[in-house]
Amino acid sequence: MSVSNKKLPKFTLGVEEEYQIIDPETRDLRSHMSKIVEGGKIQLREQVKAEMHQSVVEVGTNICQNVQEARKEVAFLRNKIAELAGKQGLIVGASSTHPFAKWQDQAITDEPRYHHIVDELKDIARSNLIFGLHVHVGIENRETALQLMNQACYFLPHVYALTTNSPFWEGRDTGFKAFRAKIFAKFPRTGLPEYFDSVQSYDNYLEILVKTNCIDNPKKIWWDLRMHPFFSTIEFRICDMCLTVEETTCIVALIQAVVAKLYKLLMSNTSFNIYRIALIRENKFRAARNGIEGKLIDFGKKSEVPTIELIAELLDFIDDVVDELGSREEVEYVHQILAKGTGADQQLAVYRETGDLAKVVDYITGKFTEGI
Repeated sequence: MSVSNKKLPKFTLGVEEEYQIIDPETRDLRSHMSKIVEGGKIQLREQVKAEMHQSVVEVGTNICQNVQEARKEVAFLRNKIAELAGKQGLIVGASSTHPFAKWQDQAITDEPRYHHIVDELKDIARSNLIFGLHVHVGIENRETALQLMNQACYFLPHVYALTTNSPFWEGRDTGFKAFRAKIFAKFPRTGLPEYFDSVQSYDNYLEILVKTNCIDNPKKIWWDLRMHPFFSTIEFRICDMCLTVEETTCIVALIQAVVAKLYKLLMSNTSFNIYRIALIRENKFRAARNGIEGKLIDFGKKSEVPTIELIAELLDFIDDVVDELGSREEVEYVHQILAKGTGADQQLAVYRETGDLAKVVDYITGKFTEGI
C-alpha cells in the first residue's frame, strides 16, 4: 500500500464558541456573565468560562472523535447556556459583533488575567467587544503541524468568507461583512501567521518574545491560525461566530477536511504551494469586506475570481478525504450557506427590511438554538 493510500489519522476536533448575553427588553448586551458561568460550572465544569467582557460567555467542547460528535457537543452547550441564561431572565445570541452595543458600557471581568491585559493594552483591550469561533484539529507531531499550518493559510480567506457574521458595529452598518477582524487587528500578534521553516525557528521566536517581556506565555500569540502552545493541535481562529449549529458544524467539517487533505499530500511527498502572506492578506481583506458575494484572487491564474468559484474548487480539493472522515453531509452544507447567505447577509437582509437593529438582535437570538 502506498503512503498516500494509508488510512488517515482521526484528526480529532475541539470547538470553542463565544456567545452574547442579551437583555430581552433592551436587546443590548448585559454584563451578567458571572452568574451564568457560576451556574454552568456545576454542570459543565471547564467547558464554560468567563471572557474579558462580562457580557461574553465562552464554551468549549471536549475532544471530539469526529464531526458528528462535535455537532452534538456544540448543540448541547448552546442549549445549556440558553437554559442558564433563561433562569436569569436573559437570552443568548451568536454573532461576532453586537449590532448596536457600546464597548464603553461593558464591564470587565474581575480576574487578574484580564486586568493585566487591560493594563497592558488599555482601550485596545477594552474596545475588543467581539465574539469568535475557534476550531482545534489534533496533530501529534509539531513539525507536521507547522508544515500544515504554513500550507493551510492559503485557505483561511475561503473559510472566513463563509463565516462572515459581524456587519454592524456600535449601531452602524460598517460596509463590511466581517468587521470583527478590523477590531481585533488593533491587538499585537494578530492576523495571518508568519511563515516558519522549522519548529526550532518558531520556538526561537517565542523565546525572544518571552525574554523581552513582549509576552508572558505563548497563548498571547493571537494569530488567525496557530500551533496551540499547550495542546497537540493547530487552532483556526479566523472565523466569525456562526448563527446556527449547522453552520458551525459545516465550518468545523470543512477545516478538518482541509487539514486532512494537506496531510495526505504531505505524506505522499506532494507539496502544496505556499503563497506569500502579503498576498493571502489581500484575500482576507476581500473576504472581510464582501463575504461570499465578492471576488478573491486566484494566485495561480493571477486573476480575480468570484469567491463562490474558489469555494467550489475547495470542495473539489477536499472531496477525496471527506468520506473517510465521515463528514460529506456536513461539508456539503456549504451549498446551503451559499444559497441563503452567511450570517452577515442574513443580518443585513433583516435590517434592510425593517430598519431596526433591535429586530436584527431578535433574528440573531432566534437562530441560536435553531434545529437543536
